Amino acid sequence: MKNLRIVSVAACVVICALGAFAQSPLKIIGQANKAMGGEKALKAVGSTQVAGRITRVSDGATGAFRSSAGGESLYAASYDLNGIEFSTGYNGKSGWMRDSKDGLRTVTGEASKEFQAEAAYRNTRWLRAKDEKAKLTSGGTAVVDGRPANVVVMTTAKGVRLKLYFDTATGVLVREEIPANGAVKVFDYADYRAVGAVRAPFLIKSTVDGETYSIAVDSFAFNRPVERAAFDFPKVSNEPIPNIAALLDEVRLNAAKLDDILENYSFTQKSVERDLNKNGEFIEKESEKRSLTFYKGYRISRTIEKNNRPLSPSDQAKEDKEAEKQVAEIEKRIAERERRDVIKTGVAGQPTGERQRFTLAEALKGSLLVNPRRETFRGREVIVFDYEPDPKFKPKTRNEKLFALCVGAVWVDAATKQVVRLDAVLSKSAGNFLAKAKRGTSFSLENEFVNNEIWLPSRADINVQIKILFVGIDINNLVTYGDYRKFRTEVKDAVVGDEKKP
Repeated sequence: MKNLRIVSVAACVVICALGAFAQSPLKIIGQANKAMGGEKALKAVGSTQVAGRITRVSDGATGAFRSSAGGESLYAASYDLNGIEFSTGYNGKSGWMRDSKDGLRTVTGEASKEFQAEAAYRNTRWLRAKDEKAKLTSGGTAVVDGRPANVVVMTTAKGVRLKLYFDTATGVLVREEIPANGAVKVFDYADYRAVGAVRAPFLIKSTVDGETYSIAVDSFAFNRPVERAAFDFPKVSNEPIPNIAALLDEVRLNAAKLDDILENYSFTQKSVERDLNKNGEFIEKESEKRSLTFYKGYRISRTIEKNNRPLSPSDQAKEDKEAEKQVAEIEKRIAERERRDVIKTGVAGQPTGERQRFTLAEALKGSLLVNPRRETFRGREVIVFDYEPDPKFKPKTRNEKLFALCVGAVWVDAATKQVVRLDAVLSKSAGNFLAKAKRGTSFSLENEFVNNEIWLPSRADINVQIKILFVGIDINNLVTYGDYRKFRTEVKDAVVGDEKKP
């Protein structure tokens, strides 16, 4: 993992030739653009390919170095040292890494969010910061290789912080600090030369986990077509993958069984609404914790905390009463359906109305699953797919219409045939003139295996950009789930606290 991270050096070259600092972040960025050849010239760079030689300073091992970036978010880089190759990439749906120690794997969790941010940065630098709702704040001053530099902190809408250092005299980018899975990758740039209308660094020094690498760049190629396959998850031969359609059928069939199992569980859900402050730091605006159970396929929910404090006795009593009303309404609806079934067929059947839960298996109906591979997730064997919209799919419900526009990756437990993780990004804006979810809106869900029988949510990270009429609204919520317990009391007879009794 350590060596892997330096792969991203490649892309750094893509954006190095950026400019000068002054005082305010916007003025610094403006000088950087000018030093680089102008904002227009920088924005005209749609793809970049870099080739050179890499040397590990500690032992002098050398090898070839390559990187490619394009399409605003596509990114791939690789290098070899003494014949051992390391590579990484982001294909617009998922990020991956490969080295001789850990093999090939998909990037997940916080590392995935950071890697996506880096891939976007390698393509568009800070030129789309405003459009992407990233914040540029001052990081003060520093000294890089004995020369004064101004620092700008760029914080993405998802809270990833990149520190950029610009030489105060020349205005060019001389250092980057990029977070990566709990560590920080540092890239230093020098030997700027003209490449067409822009300037780019031909000497890069990378420091990762105490190891230093030097890259001597031989060539840049701007706006040259790059094969999409260069960014895709590498093909692994002799790896048996089940039939995709059959696997999804099993996942869908399991969804009904999971509903029955879930009716025996209570759990809590805490939602934290976050926002970026003027310094580009996430702050907690407000939070709410709810207790949840399922009753005959429907969710029963009641608030138990607000802003990390329990509800007052009177407010809690209101929540309990509301939960009883929810159960009564469910019973009423089920009874009405059964009455209609008897009139129509003479037999009382199961409720046929739409359930409240929209399963991930249903969500994938409008997607094409590609790049299948086998990996390990939380100690269990999983099958991972990237997915993209299926142009032949005709969505019927609002959820289907929205999800049919998403790209991302999904992890399925090989033994239980249950979805264990899902990442989704809206590939194009969706909605109408009244309300529209903007392209780039994202959602990730990660599950945990409970009682050796069911995968249940543990964490959801939601980043939504919505435009209502002429007003833009950004929503950044972190939802955590826990306290999963078997719950055998009838929901309509339960009171707050019962969920704690096994």
